[in-house]
Amino acid sequence: MPIKHVWMGMAFAVLTGVLMGWLVSRVAELPDIETLEAYRPGEVSRIFSDDGTLIEELFIEKREVVPFERIPQHLKEALLAVEDSRFYSHHGIDLRGIARAALKNLMAGRIVQGGSTISQQLSKVLFFTPERTLTRKVKEAVLTLQIEKRYTKEQILNLYLNQIYLGSGCYGVQAVSRRYFGKDVSELSLTEAALIAALPKSPGKYSPLANPGEARQRRDYVLQRMVTEGFITPETAQAAANEPLRLQDYQELNEEAPHFVQTVVQELTSRLGRETLYRGGLSIHTTLNLRLQRHARTAVQAGLEAISARQPAQGETPVEGALLALDPRSGHVKAMVGGRDYTVSQFNRALQAVRQPGSAFKPIIYAAALEQGRRPSDILMDTPMTYRDPHTKKAWTPQNFTHQFSGAVTLRRALEDSLNVPTVRLLQEVGVKQSMALAQRLGIRSTMRPYLSLALGTSEVTLEELTTAYAAFAAQGVYSKPMLILRVYDRNGRLLENHEPDQKIALDEATAFLITYLLQGVVQSGTGQIARTLNRPVAAKTGTTDNYSDAWFVGFTPELAVGVWVGHDDRVSLGKGETGGRAAGPIWVSFMNEALRNRAPAYFPVPPAIFFKRIDARTGETAGLNSEEVIEEAFRK
Repeated sequence: MPIKHVWMGMAFAVLTGVLMGWLVSRVAELPDIETLEAYRPGEVSRIFSDDGTLIEELFIEKREVVPFERIPQHLKEALLAVEDSRFYSHHGIDLRGIARAALKNLMAGRIVQGGSTISQQLSKVLFFTPERTLTRKVKEAVLTLQIEKRYTKEQILNLYLNQIYLGSGCYGVQAVSRRYFGKDVSELSLTEAALIAALPKSPGKYSPLANPGEARQRRDYVLQRMVTEGFITPETAQAAANEPLRLQDYQELNEEAPHFVQTVVQELTSRLGRETLYRGGLSIHTTLNLRLQRHARTAVQAGLEAISARQPAQGETPVEGALLALDPRSGHVKAMVGGRDYTVSQFNRALQAVRQPGSAFKPIIYAAALEQGRRPSDILMDTPMTYRDPHTKKAWTPQNFTHQFSGAVTLRRALEDSLNVPTVRLLQEVGVKQSMALAQRLGIRSTMRPYLSLALGTSEVTLEELTTAYAAFAAQGVYSKPMLILRVYDRNGRLLENHEPDQKIALDEATAFLITYLLQGVVQSGTGQIARTLNRPVAAKTGTTDNYSDAWFVGFTPELAVGVWVGHDDRVSLGKGETGGRAAGPIWVSFMNEALRNRAPAYFPVPPAIFFKRIDARTGETAGLNSEEVIEEAFRK
């Protein structure tokens, strides 16, 4: 044998050995095919309102896995016709298809057709990056053969149909069916199925939203391929091609309740983790009422625009506002507006903004006094006073809003007219610590400063805290922790979380009724008269801080407790005269008008320990013939 043949043989052997060694080393690095046994693709988690309406979807890959039987046959056939017509004939790698694609590419002088089978595409998207290297192609081929050996064709096709990216953030045929056509995949027509089958080749290029012309041409090509493969007749294909693209009017979710959704996401992330929340296919049922939420958004927007129109000089910084509506019987959050525009600021002013409540805090002081046995008819002195702090030795002289004094007034009148000086005297009698203790039982968690200025609402609170406290008055003294999430189910419908109201007795029902009755007087005769237009039993209180920096209106009916706050984030003035009744009151009334529309008035239940007596409104004494103003007052037996 010539020497050169010997050398050539040795070289070939060495080269073959090196190549085989390289292949073995690459194959050794392959992912374990057995991981597919436990493979669970990430699915969309969904958040629903209290009536089951979808309000938000959470996902990293927008996907909803559906069983093979639910996917219509014409969609399966459309995909096979255009992506892998010999799917049921080959064993994962279609050598004939590769040769055909290579010839077409050679004739065209560019890549016009790929030779990858559905099994290869599945192998690539499940286990590999999009890199185009020889090593990856070898690994992909080996893994594809392993997949084909281990799984049935139906299992492979089902994985592909649920896994493949189809554009517009959608993974799998169910997600894209809902996105483009607003229907379950099982309801797809032939022309819709052909359009979906057109997408895997290039989801962006053939997007019916971005390129409707290209999408239509590709859809028609899919239909012709189905004819070629014998799946449909030419007449059926022509009829389907004549149909226009009817896409649904798609609206992004999370537009109606973004701050609510944000809070739900934060709460569940802390308990379940981000991976489970965004890939676990959870069904999350919440307390939100979409009808009330829409009215809340409308009311806040209109109210803030009205303030900006009245106070144009303040327009350089967008006045902000927040609204929170609770079911007082359960603590269910029915509506939440955390600001005027979530796209500009995600800060949730309903839960996170800590502001001075002003006179809106006074009902807690009066409730503490009633709890200790004081009566609405008791007399307080509205006369000048100076208080000297025992620690700092500094003198403090509280003033009424009008800088005038009324002398002897009843507790009722002091609260209805929101008089500061009598309220400070009342807090001094009741005790700061006792009042703070009641505030904490009512849900005030923010730090309170133990000074007499607490009577004027100088200790900052959140809208959630104050609204929750008022809700306890409406619920006969029962405090309910605000609640957003009712139930959470996993992707298989198994119950993961079931939440019941977290409640406790904050004050006795007689005290709760007495403060409620006083706050009804605030609406009928005091600073909250704007709410009289509701023409039903309403209890409420306004709050205004120094320099008109914060405006509050917090109140309730037996069915609903609602708080509204208006102000600037940087605490500048809203403008002269922008009190709680003027700035926040119209928002509150507008919302409640719509929230309670077509509902008969509900009345606050009177506890057995309460009786009524006609008294002189000025003196608090039993009404006599000379009484100029007589009211029916409530008393504890």
